[in-house]
Amino acid sequence: MGFLFSSLRGANNSTTNSPNTCNTENAPEFYINFENPVPSSDEAQVYERVLRLLQPTTSIIASLRQYKGCADVIRQAISTPNPETEQAAWRELTPAVADLKRFYEFAAVLEEAVPELLQPLCQGNANQNIDKYQALAKLFADILDFVFEFDELKMANPAIQNDFSYYRRSLSRFKMTNSTQASESVVQDELANRMSLFYAYHTPMLKTVIEAVAEFVNKQNEGKNVAECLSVITLACFSAVTKQGSKSPEFNDFCQRVMVACTVLYDHIHPSGVFNRNSTINVRNVIRAVQTQGANCKDTLLCALRFNSKHLNDEDTPKQIKAMLNE
Repeated sequence: MGFLFSSLRGANNSTTNSPNTCNTENAPEFYINFENPVPSSDEAQVYERVLRLLQPTTSIIASLRQYKGCADVIRQAISTPNPETEQAAWRELTPAVADLKRFYEFAAVLEEAVPELLQPLCQGNANQNIDKYQALAKLFADILDFVFEFDELKMANPAIQNDFSYYRRSLSRFKMTNSTQASESVVQDELANRMSLFYAYHTPMLKTVIEAVAEFVNKQNEGKNVAECLSVITLACFSAVTKQGSKSPEFNDFCQRVMVACTVLYDHIHPSGVFNRNSTINVRNVIRAVQTQGANCKDTLLCALRFNSKHLNDEDTPKQIKAMLNE
């Protein structure tokens, strides 16, 4: 364990390594079966429970990918305000807002699932735990993969916030006129306020997971073990994309997203952050792996490191790392 994390630290902030290459020679290898893990008897109960919680992820991504928005009817209702155009907009908005409500409510499911997985993975030796509970590690990786895909689709679709903003204005108007639409609306005021704050954030699902991990760390006093767990998963993803031969583009993207998500999480829960000299994640290798092998998701992942990290702009963050992220 000691060798693994001293090697992880390795040349994280060393100036002797070329900034243009991944330090794959000195980086240790760690393998997680991300493709076909079979839960052991020790992890089966937690695995089955969390797997059930995560079942909606596929349908949520499919629904979000197909979300077209209600721009046409909203535009018509605004430019030609009358009962007909406003009712037409409301009818189209109602199922759309129901979908947005379902997405928002799933964030609460993630808040439940994350500590369920961190508990067995982070108590004691993270290296040994992840090696023992590979199916649980895969579920945690699945959550991070879902989070990145959801947030990427959300950021690319401004109709989500536009639709919900108009929905709230319409709801307020209906309340003022005592319309039946107000009492029968799919989302009422208090929930609408919370949903508005959720969707106002550019990466709402990642924010949810960051807060869930931070709360687990604070409640369980497991900051060091959680940081080590994130480091090991990052290393496994780095090994998968740089050392384990050709894989499918989908698998490469999966490992890249999980690697970056773990890096961002580490930066939020570790007091010194991921860019510090003593970080057990070699952030230079992470950045170079994304830049050289990120394929379809490269720009999104680099933006995540730039804008979702907590300590990137700290004074002690090496200038070379900042420069790498601005290339």
